[in-house]
Amino acid sequence: MFRVLKSIRVRLTFWYSLLLLTTLVAFGLIAYTYSRRQLTDSLDISLSNEVQWVKGFMEPKGAKVKPSKRFTIKKKTPIRSQVIESLELDTVAMSQADEDLWNQIYEHALLNPKKTLIEVTDKKGAVIFRSFTIGGDSLLVGEAPLNTVQIKTIKNERGENLRVASTSTKTNNIYVAYPLAEVRELLDNLFSIFLILIPIALAISIGGGWFFAYSSLRPVDNITKTVQKITAHNLDQQIPEHPVNDEIGRLVSTFNGMIVRLRQSFDQIRQFSLDASHELRTPLTIMRGEVELALRNPKENEEYRRVLASILDEVLRLSTIIENLLTLAKADYVQTEILFKEQVHLDELMAEMYEDSEMLALKKNIHVVNVVNEKLIVNGDRLRLRQLLLNLVDNAIKYTPEDGSVFLSLEKDNAYAKITIKDTGIGIPVEVQTKIFDRFYRVDKARSRELGGSGLGLSIAKWITDMHKGRISVESELNKGSTFCVFLPLNLEQVS
Repeated sequence: MFRVLKSIRVRLTFWYSLLLLTTLVAFGLIAYTYSRRQLTDSLDISLSNEVQWVKGFMEPKGAKVKPSKRFTIKKKTPIRSQVIESLELDTVAMSQADEDLWNQIYEHALLNPKKTLIEVTDKKGAVIFRSFTIGGDSLLVGEAPLNTVQIKTIKNERGENLRVASTSTKTNNIYVAYPLAEVRELLDNLFSIFLILIPIALAISIGGGWFFAYSSLRPVDNITKTVQKITAHNLDQQIPEHPVNDEIGRLVSTFNGMIVRLRQSFDQIRQFSLDASHELRTPLTIMRGEVELALRNPKENEEYRRVLASILDEVLRLSTIIENLLTLAKADYVQTEILFKEQVHLDELMAEMYEDSEMLALKKNIHVVNVVNEKLIVNGDRLRLRQLLLNLVDNAIKYTPEDGSVFLSLEKDNAYAKITIKDTGIGIPVEVQTKIFDRFYRVDKARSRELGGSGLGLSIAKWITDMHKGRISVESELNKGSTFCVFLPLNLEQVS
């Protein structure tokens, strides 16, 4: 049950239906209030026009008119705590003009679509005309204003609410009323319509919302099922592409891209494991062979000394490989940005590298040239930068034949310090220059192993450069040499 309530489909349907219900209720309240206001205003305008029409129709007929034959009171009639004396109508004295007046008003009242109630009294309150029959009840609401219209709501003896407009002439009071029950009936009908339509609309919205949510999220369910089937053993599997470039389509593309990157990462880890095992196995095999050979037959002290020296070389090589592996492992797991506060004087560091490179190049009689044009400062880790330059210089000397040359230079390139290490060595083929920074990659594996290389130096150099927000590039030509350039961002004070 709780799992269903946590479903996105259920939540989307719920919030959509709640929003629609709120909208419909708000619309209903606004429509009901507006309709009631409009009906009331329209009724008041109609009553005002009607009472003014009756007044305007009566005034030209004379100052005083006789009561209509249609209305006769034979007894006392209470009107709002008043008692109006019964009038005995003098039908003989009433003129034909008076009768025509009342007939026209009566006919007008009958033809009025609103079925208004018209009542005319004299100034004493005696009723002389009514267009309706309601017993002794009267529309009298008090003294009617002269030449203006007053509108009030009253309750008759039956308890019915009436909306009454009143005015007067010099001799008569005029009242026009309309029962509010009919207005109330219209509003009740409107309210009933809302009570019926809102639940129907809500039910339709719930069903429609559920259907559309299901249709929209069905591709997500398919993606989930496909991703659940993908493991480290079948990373070549892809999620079927979505035909539409919408949110689902972009999600599928993102997942497929992530799967490709995972496959590449797994391939790199697999290759890394194979290469590391191979690199570690070689010196161990050599040491094992040397030890077995030494133990097979007694040897002279010099022979044992030679074996121990060979084993020491392999141990040092193993130590270098393990140290480099630890450095790269740290590079993989420490991904946070490092803020360097140490100011490194590159001209001094290049001078140290020049001294070290002369020592390394002495055995092969390689000529080392150091060209430092200006003093440059960067913010960084001096130890790591020294390791970076030492790896590049060591590679340049290793792969440069005897009597060759290595050039070191430092110069400013816009906002960067440019360190160049150029050699006259064997060079690197163009097709593999993008791979030389990969771990354990070596152009000539047999020769690299012979020279003591492990294929990790350039990977470490690139990591250190990236760590300092710089970049490293290579240009090389076979049998002519290679040029490595390192660009490091200068200290802000030196950027101009």
